[in-house]
Amino acid sequence: MNIITLPTDLNLDQSKPIQIFDYCSAQEIDRQQIVLNQHTFSFLLEGVKEVVFDRAIQSINPSRFLLMKSGHCLMTEKLSEGKNYRSILLFFSNEMVQRFAYKLELDYSKSIEYQSIYSFEYDDFIHRFVSSLLDINKLSKAIQNRLLEVKFEEIMWYLVEIYGLGFLHSFLGNNEDSMQKFTRTIESNQLSKLTIKELAFLCNMSVSTFKRVFEKQYSESPMRWFQNKRLEHAHYLLNFEKKTATEIYYEVGYESLSSFIQAYKSKYGITPKQQPKN
Repeated sequence: MNIITLPTDLNLDQSKPIQIFDYCSAQEIDRQQIVLNQHTFSFLLEGVKEVVFDRAIQSINPSRFLLMKSGHCLMTEKLSEGKNYRSILLFFSNEMVQRFAYKLELDYSKSIEYQSIYSFEYDDFIHRFVSSLLDINKLSKAIQNRLLEVKFEEIMWYLVEIYGLGFLHSFLGNNEDSMQKFTRTIESNQLSKLTIKELAFLCNMSVSTFKRVFEKQYSESPMRWFQNKRLEHAHYLLNFEKKTATEIYYEVGYESLSSFIQAYKSKYGITPKQQPKN
């Protein structure tokens, strides 16, 4: 699967500080590797969207929209009942965020948990805002550029008013070093069903580099480490939530019940059915 770089692969000029794109599709995609070179609003109008970032997963229908930080992500798009997918994409640069933060006199030293993606609910204001973006998209590029800068401030002021300043700090930088990001990505996805190739992409590494760094950090191969974490989770579900192997094998990352039972017995010396209940 080819990597898609946005907004470049939409034939938009990445040098522009803010741009709009009315994205429509009649084809579903599943965990497409995406590189966002600019921060992005995705105002979903039709279909279902799921986005996986380094340590966050957001799935939305047309009752919500996303605010995504630039970086690597995996994107899934599912069609509506009418067999359509549509999202209004608003790309914007770091410079736009910094200019807005300057007007707020934001305290950059404030400690806050970094996030790559935020999900917000549509309301009447947002519906009107999206309608205005569609109208702007019909105008000349020169006028679009001027109006979109005003619209960016409009949506940001509104989100700050409704949700506070927390989300904004994530878009003003990230103090994590590469190893912190690596370990957080691994720990956050230990029970996910992402492949090694997908995890490497989220860490912005080749598969070979990912495996080398992983083994240095965790002293075992990614495959063995993830298998142990999933089996430990299965052990918890069997013991404390009183679930059966049939109920949990797919949840903990196994395609068949027999392969799960075999792996569980290899680790614990007994089958899930023989596991004493606490």
